[in-house]
Amino acid sequence: MFRSLRRALGAAVVALLLPLSGVQAAHAETAAVVRSAAVVESAAASKAAAPGAGYWHTSGRQILDAAGQPVRIAGINWFGFETSNNVVHGLWARDYKSMIDQMKSLGYNAIRLPYSDDILKSGAVANSIDFSGGKNADLQGLSPLQIMDKLVAYAGQDGLKVILDRHRPDAAGQSALWYTSAVPETTWITNLKSLATRYKGNPTVIGIDLHNEPHDPACWGCGDTTRDWRLAAQRAGNAVLSANSELLIFVEGVQTVDGVSGWWGGNLMGVAQYPVQLDVPNRVVYSAHDYATSVAQQSWFSDPTFPANMPGVWDKYWGYIFKQNIAPVWVGEFGTTLQSTVDQKWLAALVNYLRPTGTYGADSISWTFWSWNPNSGDTGGILKDDWTTVDTVKDGYLASVKSPGFPSEGGGSDPGDPGDPGGGTAACTAAYTVSSDWGGGFNAEVKVTNSGTTALKSWKTTWTWPGTQKITSMWNATYTQSAATVTAVNADHNGAVAVGGSATFGFGGAPGGGGVPSVSCTAT
Repeated sequence: MFRSLRRALGAAVVALLLPLSGVQAAHAETAAVVRSAAVVESAAASKAAAPGAGYWHTSGRQILDAAGQPVRIAGINWFGFETSNNVVHGLWARDYKSMIDQMKSLGYNAIRLPYSDDILKSGAVANSIDFSGGKNADLQGLSPLQIMDKLVAYAGQDGLKVILDRHRPDAAGQSALWYTSAVPETTWITNLKSLATRYKGNPTVIGIDLHNEPHDPACWGCGDTTRDWRLAAQRAGNAVLSANSELLIFVEGVQTVDGVSGWWGGNLMGVAQYPVQLDVPNRVVYSAHDYATSVAQQSWFSDPTFPANMPGVWDKYWGYIFKQNIAPVWVGEFGTTLQSTVDQKWLAALVNYLRPTGTYGADSISWTFWSWNPNSGDTGGILKDDWTTVDTVKDGYLASVKSPGFPSEGGGSDPGDPGDPGGGTAACTAAYTVSSDWGGGFNAEVKVTNSGTTALKSWKTTWTWPGTQKITSMWNATYTQSAATVTAVNADHNGAVAVGGSATFGFGGAPGGGGVPSVSCTAT
């Protein structure tokens, strides 16, 4: 609740404190989509692929890939396209490829991209992008939609899926209903269809979240076409599917149903009696939003049984949809500053409720955490204020419910199974990959694989660059550097690696052009 205030504050801070970059006038829009050959897959090819290939559909409470294998969205919200910047935030500090590489290395497999209808206007211009030192070089002169194309293409190349989120009618703020006097329903639906068409044939974009956080006076099942969000979602969902029948349609809840109120967009109690019915079957995923006290107080936080009462609260508002096998559930937003004890207990309880039951998410609730951005006023983000350092405590809460990327890096046993603790030989190998290089800097990742016959307790990698490269930041490992030699040691959460399993860490460095050194790995 009170979300429009925090989003507006975030946008205002950007407008006041950050210098505008010299973004040139937007190019004329084209209907062509930037597609990555790595992610445009036929259904036939997907049958032999790791889980996640191709477009997705639903079956009961599961989300399935093109080959019918269950998958789980375990992602992150990266906002900004819905603000007056008309582009994801943080590009004033870093290259966009660097950000996406870091998301992947942390174990997120999807990105929810909020946007407003402003980015579809003719002449829309993105601002606050830093192009110095070669950063974001391929975004210069592009319109907001063309920049979105670039992000989608690179995310697909990295094995991440994308969900487009119609967050606001315009950059001015959140709206209770899906339309306003300035942005009527016809514009909303036209723009949804335009985006569905734009990314048709590119299964990196798996679906569209039709409208963010409908709230009072929005209703569910009341029959008033000016307020009934369920009916509006059916109209919009069918319009999207008429343009691309392969997409998932993500439908959020409302605030109040039958006099019972909850979070904006978080009340899906009406689904039981009034489910969303679309012309194309097996496309609906219901989306709930849930927050902690850093956003607003709710009655359940002061219940004397808290946090033991929370599973019952979630069951009531949205969890029953999953438990009764009605449809898949995706917690599209949840977050907290994590400062208070109450919030810490809330997040621990919610993560436990999201219960993974399979490596790729069979019978699991999906999620995207709010947010990647540190400049969300009442939650903060996975990144700290420097837009580089990871809040390892916050990220650590999510470790047990993360899922592999798409497609899988292959092999390994259940990450929750440490393997046989007795006997055998501890050994590991390490593979170094440069994921992006823009001349002034680069991002790389190292994949450590247990090549021995016993589970690893810890690992250490070492390499020497032939040039003057220096580490600028590292995540999922700690490091020391002496001249050109770097030693990286596992973090607390990823030292244990099952036989045949792997752990990945990533880093940024400068300058670029360093090539790929040989990496040694030792383990205990």
